[in-house]
Amino acid sequence: MPINTAAWYIQGHPTLEVAPAPYTSPGQGEIVVHTRAVAVNPVDGLIPHIGRFAYPWLKSPAVLGFDLAGEVVEVGPGVARFQVGDRVLALAVGTEKNRNSPAEGAFQTYAVVLERLACPLPDELKYEQAAVLPLALSTAACGLFQEGQLGLRHPSALPDPTGETVLIWGGATSVGSNAIQLATAAGYDVITTASPQNFEYVRSLGASQVFDYHREDVVEEVIRACEHKTLAGALSLATGSAGACIEVLQASKGRKVISMASTPVSFEPLSQKKRSPLLLPQLMSQMLATTALLQVKARRAGIRTSSIWGASLMNDAVGQLIFEDFLPAALASGRYRAAPEPEVVGHGLETVQLGVETHRQGVSARKVVISL
Repeated sequence: MPINTAAWYIQGHPTLEVAPAPYTSPGQGEIVVHTRAVAVNPVDGLIPHIGRFAYPWLKSPAVLGFDLAGEVVEVGPGVARFQVGDRVLALAVGTEKNRNSPAEGAFQTYAVVLERLACPLPDELKYEQAAVLPLALSTAACGLFQEGQLGLRHPSALPDPTGETVLIWGGATSVGSNAIQLATAAGYDVITTASPQNFEYVRSLGASQVFDYHREDVVEEVIRACEHKTLAGALSLATGSAGACIEVLQASKGRKVISMASTPVSFEPLSQKKRSPLLLPQLMSQMLATTALLQVKARRAGIRTSSIWGASLMNDAVGQLIFEDFLPAALASGRYRAAPEPEVVGHGLETVQLGVETHRQGVSARKVVISL
């Protein structure tokens, strides 16, 4: 039996504790992956602070982490796509309500993952590069393709142009980088925002036009760019960007739908080592009030808004669309980039906390990766 180790989250503790973990064999439709690299997302650092609100079902102790890449060491009954020794990336869903299993968190040596949320890796793709993909890709795919979100046409190898444009506010973020590529692969024109130093980067991913979100007149610029276009909807990916998307859609032709992957209020202040005990209640109050105002503004403009839950594709056809139908061939042919370039900050599970701290220092456009 392989010896397993995990970075454990214990409710009430602000940091993770590296300790032994049981090795769990796979069940129906599951595989066990020997993790070689994991990515740390901002939500991984926030769960110790807001877990009782955002993840009230999460049992403690738990193993966090959504993103992993590694080698298959065991396959469960009914698994046909993989065999022992295959290199894969996978979305780990151990913190999801209908899974809620420490065995399925990414931050451990041997993780159980669902076959339908795994993708084979081409030989030239390093584990550290592959580990940046799962959650950001899944979040982008949910926003673009799920019913109840934008519900766009699906990506393919040779898409015909749809004649419609998707607005992606926050194109250089991890989710934005994937959203640009997915929307382009589905035949949509993409207009996005980024910092000037990332203009060429987002254009290389497929964006036709990019605007500096720092500019005071950026909303007016984007509205002018959309004047003769038909919008298929918007993705709001940067904190506080939903209001800007509402203004653009209100002034433009096309579908009035915004899918939001970020909150209207940043929770980054919770990462401060010295903070008021009232900070969390204050932030929660601000978020609720701001969300209510946004909904009123959107409703008056005839715009439908919805929030994206990245791991929800495990429950619908979008999971198969991405991890089975589209991504394997797209990665193998080089049509899809494992973007953005990750920042490898450490080696071993003991350094996962270093990845969390790096995110707290403002690394947002790149994924923070731990090599195992």
